[in-house]
Amino acid sequence: MRLSHILLTLNCILASIVQAADPEPDYAKDVAPILRKYCTGCHNQEDKEGGLSLETFAQINAGGKHGPALTAGSVDSSRMIAMMTGKAKPVMPPDGLDVPTEAEIETLKSWVESGAKGPEGAEPSRRTLLVPKLTPAKTSPAITAVAWSSEHTVATGTFQRVNIIPRSGNGQPQPLEIPHGAVNDLEFTADGKQLLVATGVSGLYGQVLLFDTKDWSVVQEFRGHRDTLYAATLSPDGSVLATAGYDRQIILWDVKTGEPLRTLEGHNGAVYDLAFHPDGKLLASASGDETGKIWDVASGRRFDTLSQPEAEQYVIAFHPNGNQVVAAGADNRIRVWRFVSRTKQRINPLLHARFAHEGAVVAMAFSPDGKRLLTASEDRVVKLWETDGYTELQAWEDQADVVQTLAFSPDGRQFVLGLMDGTLSTRTVPTIEPNSQPNAAKIEARLVESAGETKKVTEAEPNNQPGTATPVSVPAEIQGVIEDAGEVDLFRWSAKAGEQWVIETNAARSKSPLDTKIEVLTTIGDPILRTQLQAVRDSYFTFRGKDSNTSDDFRVHNWQEMELDEYFFSNGEVNRLWLYPRGPDSGFKVYPGRGKRYTYFDTPALSHALGEPGYIVRPIPPTEEVVPNGLPVFPIYFENDDDGQRKLGADSKLTFTAPADGDYLVRIQDVRGFGGANYQYKLTIRPRQPDFRVRLVGANPKVNAGSGKEFRVEATRLDDFSGPIQVDIASVPPGFEVTTPLVIEAGQEIAYGVVTAKAEMPDNAETPADTPPAIKVTASAEIHGERITKTVNSLGQLERVDKPSLRLQLLPADPNTSFDPSKPLELTVSPGETIAARVRIERNGVGGPISFGKDDSGRNLPHGAFVDNIGLNGLLIMPEKNERVFFITASPITREGTRTFHLNTGSGGGQASAPAIIHVRRDRSQASVE
Repeated sequence: MRLSHILLTLNCILASIVQAADPEPDYAKDVAPILRKYCTGCHNQEDKEGGLSLETFAQINAGGKHGPALTAGSVDSSRMIAMMTGKAKPVMPPDGLDVPTEAEIETLKSWVESGAKGPEGAEPSRRTLLVPKLTPAKTSPAITAVAWSSEHTVATGTFQRVNIIPRSGNGQPQPLEIPHGAVNDLEFTADGKQLLVATGVSGLYGQVLLFDTKDWSVVQEFRGHRDTLYAATLSPDGSVLATAGYDRQIILWDVKTGEPLRTLEGHNGAVYDLAFHPDGKLLASASGDETGKIWDVASGRRFDTLSQPEAEQYVIAFHPNGNQVVAAGADNRIRVWRFVSRTKQRINPLLHARFAHEGAVVAMAFSPDGKRLLTASEDRVVKLWETDGYTELQAWEDQADVVQTLAFSPDGRQFVLGLMDGTLSTRTVPTIEPNSQPNAAKIEARLVESAGETKKVTEAEPNNQPGTATPVSVPAEIQGVIEDAGEVDLFRWSAKAGEQWVIETNAARSKSPLDTKIEVLTTIGDPILRTQLQAVRDSYFTFRGKDSNTSDDFRVHNWQEMELDEYFFSNGEVNRLWLYPRGPDSGFKVYPGRGKRYTYFDTPALSHALGEPGYIVRPIPPTEEVVPNGLPVFPIYFENDDDGQRKLGADSKLTFTAPADGDYLVRIQDVRGFGGANYQYKLTIRPRQPDFRVRLVGANPKVNAGSGKEFRVEATRLDDFSGPIQVDIASVPPGFEVTTPLVIEAGQEIAYGVVTAKAEMPDNAETPADTPPAIKVTASAEIHGERITKTVNSLGQLERVDKPSLRLQLLPADPNTSFDPSKPLELTVSPGETIAARVRIERNGVGGPISFGKDDSGRNLPHGAFVDNIGLNGLLIMPEKNERVFFITASPITREGTRTFHLNTGSGGGQASAPAIIHVRRDRSQASVE
């Protein structure tokens, strides 16, 4: 053989060897996975950055706005390769994203050089494109979804499988094989005839399979998402399917046709859960973007964003009665909103926020009757809650692994848990009734019916040990002295169960250097538990600390989840929230809303440092078992350093309710441990005598014709009296009108009224100057079934003066609303909602801005209601303006009732509007909501 023939033969052999060792890249196996990994997140059929989609071979060949993406056989002429290698701008993928490896670039180049061939035959869909066929591990796969049908069949979802457990619970489960991916959601139809299965493959597709439960055949399949599905649910009538997952989209489907109805877009993170409202007209979604959203099914419009959460939200549900929506997630809390956005965009007010678990809440379900809520967390704990106030009833802490999913039985008597280790556990719902009076002890508190005269007693030394305590017969007034440093004095006395006694000292008020502390103990010297304060939300002081006096600007973390009238505990002090922060540069006001702050449960007022922990707490009777929730429980004993109402200076006052018949000890000492011959005190033990005093401020007003002047009534509450007080004003002279009756609400101290003078005096208004009208003012309240009436200082003499330089008028918010100016404006609001009104001013020489106050701008509104758009400078009418709309919000704690309110300004010599009437009604149908 000639040499040339030999060389030619060798070259052919070598070429065939190289070709066999390095075959042309295959589009489906080698190229498409690289494009999907780095490119199709932006260049897909929906987004089409630059007009280019790289999802399919046909779309690659179609090119984009800048022409073809590649030129078969020429790497140098292929724009896609040039941009991926940095030879053309912009460089792809963009900065901050993963870039292909050199080997992956070489694969793409080789594919282009070899002709950029596409797949043989029909191109595979994204659903089947290189989805590996995986064999589940031999260990039990995690249970990722569970459903319990009306036919008492339980279905569990795992990786690529649904197991149908027989009704009897005996025998082998029937498996349903799922093509790819984990089963992330299961749901039986209301009639139990069909089973919905949500699954998918990450980065490729999501799908829902609808099985017929008679023969377990697939009767419908829904495809449309670009990633795996996390949630799927059917409307109550079964006509609409909602699906959502990692691709952030929510798709609504027509179940009958299998076609999509519309896509809901607005979430910026994966959508983890969906829930239809019981009427099927609205849909709720929970997302990794730290929000829940409410959608109108018919139009696809977003009605509200539930934006209070502080981390990803994994679960969401409507209460079976449709009046509440609940969500939970990675911030360890469950939040409850009152559901009002039923027909239009409206803010759903937050009702409750409960610290629920020490880990993320990953599963949640209402019982069919709505009386119970079940939650499960990454902390391996399952909890049962009642749904009146969402307090915890029971916790199961013995889970072998994390509970991924749960479901109630159709009758609500049982529930099933699906665990990460593949375990399915069934439990019985316990019959636990929540404490109906969490603030009350197990005994009935009552006043001492007959205590006799107060006895004068002098301490008998030694009395510093329980066995040597000085016996006294109560009521008693005891004289004593703390002679030595560290000394304590003890006194022994008897009480019956439920009796309420007030124990107080008089030392500092009598110029003694003694700073007293008093305690009530058992006869062997042990402290007596008054209440248990269980923390339900954690917080801390932000921006600045607090001294021991201030009642406003309590700036605390997570304040949006706190509600008025809740107790706030920090370092042994208990306060009560009175008014929300009113603007970006403010904090809570605590009771009483002015002056020195009050403390509760006779705890001391203290200073608090920036960053110091604080908690919203709920009182639990001392005899009741506390269900752990992962936050602290603080025991409060019968003891006091300083009077909780801050009226006694350094002296002490304590209200004691005897837990049982028997003897008790009172211990007194100097809180600093000091003593001396002049450290004298008077200790009083007397029955609790609730009472009140009222005084009127603003007497003898000069009222401009056609305008009004504000006055107020202030209550002093004695011995913990907290009931409402009615103030009546009678014998008002002709030509004037006075707000009456005024009610100082339960627990509050002030009410405001208005004296108005008519623009024109009536004919019978003339009164001799030496006989001014005697205006009678009385205050009355009910104390233990008896109506007590007291005389209040008079409003004095009313004087009518000239027309004001400024006049205020309250009007409907809508100028087109018919309104009779001769009658008071009437508004109606429901707790948790907002209404609007309008104030108009008549300037008679007064220019500049007109201020109606800041957080106090709505005068005499019900407790919990406030003017909501005050801004940094309060409620203002700017220069050259004569009216503005303002909003009134009623917090969820606002009590039902009818009340007058007005606006007041210091401009124009001080003027008040005529009172308007506001009705608070819990029935939303009676609320006039804007």
